[in-house]
Amino acid sequence: MSDFHFELTSEEKSYLRDLVEQSIKSKFSSDEAPSEPPEPPTEKLREELGAFVTLKLGGHLRGCIGNVQGAGELFSTVWNMARSAAFQDPRFPPLNQGEFDAIDFEISILSPITTCPDPGKVKIGRHGLIMSQGGKTGLLLPQVPMEWKWDRETFLAQTCIKAGLPRTAWKEPDTTILWFEAVVF
Repeated sequence: MSDFHFELTSEEKSYLRDLVEQSIKSKFSSDEAPSEPPEPPTEKLREELGAFVTLKLGGHLRGCIGNVQGAGELFSTVWNMARSAAFQDPRFPPLNQGEFDAIDFEISILSPITTCPDPGKVKIGRHGLIMSQGGKTGLLLPQVPMEWKWDRETFLAQTCIKAGLPRTAWKEPDTTILWFEAVVF
């Protein structure tokens, strides 16, 4: 996999962070924030790339939703994923107003997804994984194994578990392993 050279300026990162806050806040009160995302400051934010928004409360996961592949302009994807992470992650109840002020969030912009040629080339902290077999699919972002201090084999096994597969399914020939890189901030 070639290096993912997508970079964001501090202005673009600031815009996207503000966008996440505005997107969530606008669901609580139509007076405080717009119901549509404001125009991005640069054309780069109009590229079609996948993105995830991860919400944490007190250091614990509170929501994480994303699109692995671009489905429209990046700024719109981030706006929509922020709302989905806050209000539509099936693992959690919708975010409430009281939690909003205490929430921390992380934005991940994904490179194009390609087939992993060799699981031995997976680099912790650099690659995210998508494991699939027989209609079951699981995804873990590049920062997940860093947070849990996993080695490569544990990362591969945990991605299988996320897909609802046996932990050694990554070794099976009928399992598809895809990888990607991400800019995380």
